[in-house]
Amino acid sequence: MDIVIIAEFCGDFSVLNNSRFFYLAKMLSGEHRVELVTSSFIHEAKRQRTGAFPEEVRITGAYEPGYPRNICLKRFYSHYIWGRNILKHLKSRKKPDVVYCAVPSLSGPGRIAKYCEKHGIRFIVDVQDLWPEAFQMVVHSPLLREIIFSPFTALANGVYRRADAVCAVSDSYCSRALSVNRKGAKGTAVFLGTELAVFDRYAAEYRPEKPEGELWLGYAGTLGTSYDLPAVFEAVRQADVPNLKILIMGDGPLAEDFRKKSEGTRAEFMGRLPYGKMCGILTACDMVVNPIVGESVATIINKHSDYAACGKPVLNTQRSEEYRKLVEEYDMGFNCGSGDAGDLAEKLKLLCADPALRERMGRNARRCAEERFDRPLSYPKLCAVITDGGKA
Repeated sequence: MDIVIIAEFCGDFSVLNNSRFFYLAKMLSGEHRVELVTSSFIHEAKRQRTGAFPEEVRITGAYEPGYPRNICLKRFYSHYIWGRNILKHLKSRKKPDVVYCAVPSLSGPGRIAKYCEKHGIRFIVDVQDLWPEAFQMVVHSPLLREIIFSPFTALANGVYRRADAVCAVSDSYCSRALSVNRKGAKGTAVFLGTELAVFDRYAAEYRPEKPEGELWLGYAGTLGTSYDLPAVFEAVRQADVPNLKILIMGDGPLAEDFRKKSEGTRAEFMGRLPYGKMCGILTACDMVVNPIVGESVATIINKHSDYAACGKPVLNTQRSEEYRKLVEEYDMGFNCGSGDAGDLAEKLKLLCADPALRERMGRNARRCAEERFDRPLSYPKLCAVITDGGKA
């Protein structure tokens, strides 16, 4: 079977790559002809790719001009050019049997969906995030939201409507796509996940020594508008645990602002780390925090798998019912009020004061990772959808 996987955001192939689509391409390439089409521009690093692609699978980097910030007009233009170039590439090759396409972005998938429908190519979407919903929280006026984002909503609906099958990183995202689908498509939700054997190997190799008596609260992710780190800093100040240190792994547009707002806490900003080193540091932490802002439409995301894999209790402010239920079902931490530093401080104090509670919730978190986030167990479901419509 000839399979084309299209995913704009695949990270940097020069380092350990935890991309869902690179992983899927490797899984499928043993029995099928697989091409992974990605972008020449690395979103996380905001730079063009250099060097050769890995040789495990065939990878094509369609040109994208790039953009300086996550939210800017140049980004929309950049995605437009990339979408035009991947369609040109698809037309230049033999027609595949299946196109498996990540969403977002939207302009490329919009073109590809129409092309596949016209030529009878099976078209499968994999919803990673909801666009334009994810951007709407930056515009406070409902009228302006409607004016600005309605064309993007129409574009997203067009992609979902033409899908022969829908995959997604959560049940919520599956439901959104299926709500407008006109083909009676089946939905398959598989968390982003990670490969636990790889996580554990890197955790053992890079785990740092922690000074005796210190407690570490870990955060891994983007330093941007979707993450309420100021509430975390305020909670730490209110909790007033003398030996508590916050380790912040990641970078982003609000890094300097967050540094200023961390005054009065023992916060260490570690920058963007290689995946392996992040695994080691998370495993050395005593607890982790997931401070997603209330307006976010995110559901199950990358950090959830790494947080569960490290076997530490999570302090969660995210409103996603899907993730909150997971925290409750596995008893692997505490759900807190969104933006409620006082509630977060109370739960933080409970964990800091009770090593046995941290140990029990941490074991539960690891069990969640083993049952729900381990890719060798979960990703065959995605392979089945691609190769035989999930009828295996």
